[in-house]
Amino acid sequence: MLDFTSDSAADAPSAATADAARDNDRALLDAYSNAVIDVTDRVGPAVVRVETGPKVRNARERGGLGSGIVISPDGFVLTNSHVVGSSKEIRLRDTEGFVTDAHVLGVDPDTDLALLRADGARDLPYASLGNSKTLRRGQLVVAIGNPLGFESTVTAGVVSALGRSIRSVSGRTIEDVIQTDAALNPGNSGGPLVSSKGEVIGINTAIINGAQGICFAVASNTAQFVLSEIIRHGYVRRAYIGVAGQTAPVPRRHAVLAGVENKMGALLMQIEPDSPAARAALLPGDVVIRLDGIEINGVDDLIRALDHSRIDRTLSMDVLRLGRLRAIEIHPIGRKPAKQ
Repeated sequence: MLDFTSDSAADAPSAATADAARDNDRALLDAYSNAVIDVTDRVGPAVVRVETGPKVRNARERGGLGSGIVISPDGFVLTNSHVVGSSKEIRLRDTEGFVTDAHVLGVDPDTDLALLRADGARDLPYASLGNSKTLRRGQLVVAIGNPLGFESTVTAGVVSALGRSIRSVSGRTIEDVIQTDAALNPGNSGGPLVSSKGEVIGINTAIINGAQGICFAVASNTAQFVLSEIIRHGYVRRAYIGVAGQTAPVPRRHAVLAGVENKMGALLMQIEPDSPAARAALLPGDVVIRLDGIEINGVDDLIRALDHSRIDRTLSMDVLRLGRLRAIEIHPIGRKPAKQ
């Protein structure tokens, strides 16, 4: 007679092993929950509701609603520029229901960021800006804000991708954007994206309508730069040459004749009168392929190159004009700050 009982008993998992596996699962779930709870407890009190528009509204006067994050105890608040808009009346409501007026210190539509100052507020709960360069794909992140008016809402997800570029309302591309699947809705705009260390590593800014789990946040390092520029100058300094253009292909025969490798360039469509471009004798139809030694493969490259480090400097610019390579000197000036 064949006896199978000993083999089957040996192979079957013991009750103790099954209990240990369940305990491990519980521990992992608890670790995840504890991480989200810890971040919420530490950063949640620093998240404020941003209300714009008159206190008493009527059919003609409508206000906006968004989120913000307090970044210093004396009342500096980061939010989105599209949340603030052109509103002159701004109020901040904290998690305890306390409301205070605020005023705009500066806005930067090119990165969709704005810096507010709470009036008469001191010793506020605040959060620290982290280093977004240390982020990794798959890292746990938590979004805190007021989606659709529901205050102090927390959602969790992961960093889905890094180094994304999205288009701002000004037409300029916002670089180094964080993509996350942490659920965001209207009202989350301006709220923080927080790492498991409790550091703000992004400012939530955009969602893609119709998509599932594709949301974006402006990186904290970008926010740090914008913050320092607004505090020092009242706006973000960028170079200006006075052109309107579009990305266009460089004909292969022109590239071969000129001895350049560019397949694309920045085609100039308009030249503003009495601008640095006009004084440099640039013409509509010129294709910019290099500026200050940087290869230009489109309008975005040209805009990116015109940062504050190139204000009031004489720069070399290579353009293709009627298929011929021309070297031009241009002297960018500081761009006027965005109107508030």
